[in-house]
Amino acid sequence: MPYTAEAFQNEFLSLGATEVNAIVTVASTGSEGGRRTAGATEIIIVDASGSMQAEGRMAAARQAAKAAIECIDDGVHFAIIAGVSTAQQLFPAPGQLAVASPQSRADAVRSIDRLQANGGTAMGAWLTLAAQLFAQRPGDIAHAILLTDGENGEYQGYLEQVLQQIAGKFQCDCRGVGTNWQVSELRKIATALLGTVDIVARPADLTAAFEQMMTAAMGKTSADVQLKVWTPVNSTVRFVKQVEPEVVDLTGKRTEDGPRAGRYPLGSWGAESRDYHICVDVTAGAAGDEMLAARVSVVEGDDVLTQCLVRAVWTEDTALSTRINRQVAHYTGQAELADAIQAGLEARKAGDDRTATLKFGRAAQLAHASGNKATEELLATVVDIEDPATGTVRLRRKVEAADEMALDTRSTKTVRVGRAQ
Repeated sequence: MPYTAEAFQNEFLSLGATEVNAIVTVASTGSEGGRRTAGATEIIIVDASGSMQAEGRMAAARQAAKAAIECIDDGVHFAIIAGVSTAQQLFPAPGQLAVASPQSRADAVRSIDRLQANGGTAMGAWLTLAAQLFAQRPGDIAHAILLTDGENGEYQGYLEQVLQQIAGKFQCDCRGVGTNWQVSELRKIATALLGTVDIVARPADLTAAFEQMMTAAMGKTSADVQLKVWTPVNSTVRFVKQVEPEVVDLTGKRTEDGPRAGRYPLGSWGAESRDYHICVDVTAGAAGDEMLAARVSVVEGDDVLTQCLVRAVWTEDTALSTRINRQVAHYTGQAELADAIQAGLEARKAGDDRTATLKFGRAAQLAHASGNKATEELLATVVDIEDPATGTVRLRRKVEAADEMALDTRSTKTVRVGRAQ
C-alpha cells in the first residue's frame, strides 16, 4: 500500500535546549484498486436494555442496524450481538460468523426484527463476546459498532478489566443515543479500542450514523498499521499523539521493539491521512552540532511502508531557534483547546462558574484563532460568545443536555493548519 510520511518542524534549537517537536503527516492512497490486503470482520452490538423502548429508540436502532448490514461488502464476515444483562448473539447461530452475501444479509435483516428492549446494560460482557468472535479470524480488519442509551450496570472495575484484556484485538466505534449515557464511559471504550465516540441525540438520526460508520469501515484496506519511533542513545520519546482528525494520546500504548525503538498502534487504514505530534527529549549539543533525534517509520508487521526523519541542530542564532513551526504551534493549540473544553465542562458540573467561564473563554479564543468553526459552534450552545478574539464569554443558564454532551464528545476533533471547517 503506498504510504508517505513527512515531518514538519523547526530543527533549530537554542543552546541548552533538549526538547524536539515535530508534526508527522502520514498519508495513504489505499491499496491498489481499493482491495483489502486482509480479510474483514464486522460486529454490530445493539443495546437491547429496557430503556431502549423509550422515545422510539429500539425501533430506530433496528432500522439503523439493518441499514448497516446492507453496507457490508460481499465476503466480509459479520455478526450481530443483542446487548442486555448478558451478551446474546442475534445472528448467525451462537459462536459463528456469517459471510456477507445477498442471502446472509437478508437473513440478518430478518433476525433484527426479533430485537426487543428488555434487560440491563453489561458492556463488558458485550465486548467480551465480540472479542471471542473476532478471535476466529486473526489478522482480519476487525471493527465493531457499539450502540447504547444508558450507563453500564456491571460491577465497578469490570469494564476496565475487559478493556485491558481485549485492547488491540479490534477497533470499536461507540455511539450513545439520547442523553442518559455517560460520555466518559464510552470514551474509555473508544480510547482503549482505537475507535470514536459521539452522541446521536435524536433516534431518527441513527440510520445515517450507522451507515456512515459502516461505509468508513468498508473503506479500510489494511488491518494493523503502526508508527515505529527509533531514538538514539540518551534520547527518549516524551509523547506520541494523534492530533488530526482528532486528539488521541498514544504514548501509553507503546510496545518496545528492540533497543531504542517502540511501536504505537494506529489501527486499520484506507485512503486517508492523519497527523501525529512527536516530542523527543535529547541531550543538549554545542553550537553547530547536528543529530538525528528520531526516525519515524510506518510499519505493518515486519514491512516498513515509509519513513521520515526528525532532526535537531543547535545554534546561537536566536532568529533561527525562536522561529515557531506553524504545524507544531497549530496542533499544540488544538490539544489545548480540547483540554480547555474538558476543564470547562468539569468546572461547570462542579458549580465553579468562574473557572468554567475562563476555560470556555480560552476555548472560544483558540477555536476562533485556528479556524475550528465546528467546535466554535458547539461552544456557542453552552456559552454566549461575546468576543471570540479575546475569549470573552458568558455562561448560559439553561443548557440542553444533548448540547453539552455533543461538546464533550466532539471536543477532541481538530482541523488541519489553515483549513476552515
